[in-house]
Amino acid sequence: MKKLLTVIACASALLASPAFANKPVRLASDFTYPPFNYMGTDGKPAGFDIEIADALCEEAKLKCTWVSQSWDSLIPGLMSRKSDVIMASMRITEERKRRVLFTDKYYQTPARFVAAKSEAITISKQGLEDKVIGVQTGTIHDRYVTDMFGDVAKIKRYNGQDEVYIDMQNGRLDATFGNSDQLSLAFLDQAIGQGFEFVGEAVTDKAYIGEGTALALRKNDKALANKFNQAIKTIRENGTYDKIAAKYFSFDIYGEELTK
Repeated sequence: MKKLLTVIACASALLASPAFANKPVRLASDFTYPPFNYMGTDGKPAGFDIEIADALCEEAKLKCTWVSQSWDSLIPGLMSRKSDVIMASMRITEERKRRVLFTDKYYQTPARFVAAKSEAITISKQGLEDKVIGVQTGTIHDRYVTDMFGDVAKIKRYNGQDEVYIDMQNGRLDATFGNSDQLSLAFLDQAIGQGFEFVGEAVTDKAYIGEGTALALRKNDKALANKFNQAIKTIRENGTYDKIAAKYFSFDIYGEELTK
């Protein structure tokens, strides 16, 4: 009987992880978040997330393919088996941990507000009263501004962060809130972001910002998660991670532990 149970358990593990069934591992992203994930001029996935994923798949000896989904459909798509792994700069939060299994983090950054330099906006209920704040829908940034300022400000939600930047430039928004590094690299450092700046202090509250950014899988795919965890450790140790990061960032994107 014990042997039979062992065989059943092994068979279940094989079925639970497509990596052990000799099938491609489908990685999902929304590709609207440069320089982390976006579509290149050649129409192919590009960015830090993409290169890290390629390195992880190579290290873990996994055949990986990409699936494009909107941000708010990433977790539902994972649950309905339209994908196997979310690789889209998704933060580890307690709320999400109740639904998905996260790997170890592969980077971590705080979040910040951005507004026009000419507006002199302060980050407080009084300072944001009647202001329009743009965020990507369904993100931790959406949740934070909704909880903190939804009673005094208008929250405008977008499918992609790139849409937020267009409306910031066109004066349709008073402020936006998001990943500090993405805001800097994809907006403030670009022509579209001239005349804008960070306002207020960096937000590092784990209840909202989470414990880092990781790959997300279905809870029963522990074997596949372990393969990715080992791969994350290996590329951190052998220099592959730093080589990729240096293409995109002039600072340590891996980051230290955030505190409240």
